[in-house]
Amino acid sequence: MSQSQRQTRLRLLVKKLNRERKRQARQVDILCNDLIGANRGFVRRLDGVSFAAGFYKALLGTDHLRILLQRAARQIEQELPGTGVAFFLRQGAECELYPLDGRDEPRFGGRRLEDCFGPEIAEHICKSNKRCTLDDMAAMGLEGSLKGLDEVSMATLPLNDLGRALGFILLYRPLPRRLTGEELHKVGLITCGLSHAIRGCRTPAPLSP
Repeated sequence: MSQSQRQTRLRLLVKKLNRERKRQARQVDILCNDLIGANRGFVRRLDGVSFAAGFYKALLGTDHLRILLQRAARQIEQELPGTGVAFFLRQGAECELYPLDGRDEPRFGGRRLEDCFGPEIAEHICKSNKRCTLDDMAAMGLEGSLKGLDEVSMATLPLNDLGRALGFILLYRPLPRRLTGEELHKVGLITCGLSHAIRGCRTPAPLSP
């Protein structure tokens, strides 16, 4: 084999080796990215479980509805700084804002929260039994009450017991900080347990024999 043939063969081997190294480097990058993504997902899930555990711990032993909702609001507000919390619960035939002790009712554009969410729109949200954004609420008829709400990021999360609508949680935060899907998902983790607790507070205790 001539010297030129050896050099040509060597160059081909070097090119092949470089291609293989690049291919392996791409595979390593993909694997690392997958591991990082999986780790981030695990951390998010762990964070959600930690929040839910702390939330339920704070509610233990509470059998008075007003105290239950005050503690629930405090836990959510601590987890989502800068976010306001309100509860609308079905009272008889209507879904109404539930007043909490020691809290001033929020105002939007000078209007009370209760004026923005009249009985009809509150009932629509309650019956929808799903997460609702401000756009969803506008489609339900809130567009007539949107004054002042264009400065707020807002969403609702349903409260239901075995499919029966009990009401909803209203979360709101001044713009430009919008409520994120991850934040809403985290609060959604505790709505089932909170709904059961609300039902327990409203169910009369059995009479002693």
